[in-house]
Amino acid sequence: MSTAVSTTEEVHAHGHDHGHDHEHEHHELGFIRKYIFSEDHKTIAKQYLISGILWAFIGGSLSIIFRLQLGFPDMSLEWLRPILGEWIDESGKLDKEFYLALVTMHGTIMVFFVLTAGLSGTFSNFLIPLQIGARDMASGFINMLSYWFFALSSVIMFSSLFIETGPASGGWVIYPPLSALPQAMPGSGLGMTLWLTSMALFIVSQLMGGINYICTIINLRTRGMTFTKMPLTIWSFFFTAVLGLLSFPVLLSAALLLIFDRSFGTSFYLSEIYIQGQALPNMGGSPILYQHLFWFLGHPEVYIVLLPALGMTSEVIATNARKPIFGYRAMIGSMMGITVLAFIVWAHHMFVTGMNPFLGSVFMFLTLIIAVPSAVKGFNYITTLWKGNIVFTPAMLFSIGLVSLFISGGVTGIILGNSALDINLHDTYFVVAHFHLVMGAASFFGLMAGVYHWFPKMFGRMMNKSAGYIHFWFTFVGVYLVFFPMHYTGIAGFPRRYYSFTAIGNDGEAAFADLNAFISIAAIITFTAQAIFFVNFFYSIFKGKRATQNPWKSNTLEWTTPIVPGHGNWEGEIPAVYRWPYDYSKPGSEADFIPQNIPHSATPESNLPEENDEIAKEKEIESLLAAQNESYNR
Repeated sequence: MSTAVSTTEEVHAHGHDHGHDHEHEHHELGFIRKYIFSEDHKTIAKQYLISGILWAFIGGSLSIIFRLQLGFPDMSLEWLRPILGEWIDESGKLDKEFYLALVTMHGTIMVFFVLTAGLSGTFSNFLIPLQIGARDMASGFINMLSYWFFALSSVIMFSSLFIETGPASGGWVIYPPLSALPQAMPGSGLGMTLWLTSMALFIVSQLMGGINYICTIINLRTRGMTFTKMPLTIWSFFFTAVLGLLSFPVLLSAALLLIFDRSFGTSFYLSEIYIQGQALPNMGGSPILYQHLFWFLGHPEVYIVLLPALGMTSEVIATNARKPIFGYRAMIGSMMGITVLAFIVWAHHMFVTGMNPFLGSVFMFLTLIIAVPSAVKGFNYITTLWKGNIVFTPAMLFSIGLVSLFISGGVTGIILGNSALDINLHDTYFVVAHFHLVMGAASFFGLMAGVYHWFPKMFGRMMNKSAGYIHFWFTFVGVYLVFFPMHYTGIAGFPRRYYSFTAIGNDGEAAFADLNAFISIAAIITFTAQAIFFVNFFYSIFKGKRATQNPWKSNTLEWTTPIVPGHGNWEGEIPAVYRWPYDYSKPGSEADFIPQNIPHSATPESNLPEENDEIAKEKEIESLLAAQNESYNR
């Protein structure tokens, strides 16, 4: 024990001195090193967050443009010509080629640049060192590089919106042959090349970030922070990093093979292709290979986005229900189960590719099994809320909204996981409705919950609570009004990515014209309501009410730092951890929360029998640490 404690203290002392070196260095940094090329995990998190907000505005704007086309196919969009230029045709309608480009860019931006970077990039960076008791990430330099690779990726993706032939337009999944043949359509040319380049840089960014997150969690936890005392947020970031580290390289390989097919005459994905009656020489490849490679990342990507949102929801719900999280170990086990199963269900996106029916049944079985750990999480959230002394902060409302969306969207996932049903519903608006509810909107609600909850720690000020309530209700009601009706249009057979349904040749368009217009109006109102958050966020950074050190009366370590932590997080010694992070409303305790850094010896009135046994160990460790400090100071 003495050796273990000694080693821990040596690491701790080194971290303490290292933190002071950083603080000393921090005072000498100029503006560029302090705010632009910063190695402080908190500054990098803010860079990711603000970049994600700007991308959300761009991605949302693109969706509104194509929703205008879908909802009001006869309306003139001539008023958009100053913005879109030649992408508005002579008749005043949206160009058909550009419509598919809008759908492609919207999906790419929202999945990768908003949800992936906005959730993992922001909150893994911000919370991991603060909640495990570390001065910073394992490598500040690699952390800084990860953001700037993301920023470079963003610039390249954004620039593709302004080229003459338009951005990539093969759908956000970029299936060949449209993506593999530059001559296939305008959006298959330079725009596709920029898309592939941007995604390669984005993947490099995510890999650097993931390595940093894993190394930090394993190696830099403070004294007493065992794995079973880590908040569920940290567990979720850990599993997310593992998912990304194992699956993103597969997407990179898919993109590289696609580049070879486009530029070097190979045929990994091409075979027996004709363009305008002209046979191409490509033989022997298969576009199905690309689908396998893409969805091997594509399905884990769902949980790369969802797990951080679910982890933060666990923290917010326990804090604001003033109750211990129900089933802490079951929650960890469910995340572990999701992480494993996420890698072996990818082909449920491919039931219509002509796969062997037996293989389809295997993937269907595995897909239905993954509903079990997801259901465990939903059950535990509801049980934590049950009979809780709930404080309805904006963060709490968004967390409850996430649980609602996660359940309602998850039910339709079970439907689509059944191969017999999926074959009929594949590539209809039913699929769009499902993944927007369970992945897009639920993850977005987790992002909003995180921003509202940790904003005081990020900026030292409070966001306006009333504006937060208005923002939540507009968004929550709006999301259901947009995506719930899409299930009905999907069941009716309306395919996704279609420019217009007026040429179907039956009464389908007439029957659903009003519903399509309703969805578009709801989408416009919901998108406009995000301006409430936008103004509240940026106004509160400078003019919000000043925060107290622990405004939510939370137990985790980040609230033991100064109101706005400097580089190094804690001014003195990093606090030790003595208990798990969910000691809320503990019988016998005077307060309804006991922070993790409070020893059991300080709370004898509320200790359980096994916790009283920890007091002797605490005293032994403290005496050893005192002797080592005395020896160290000589």
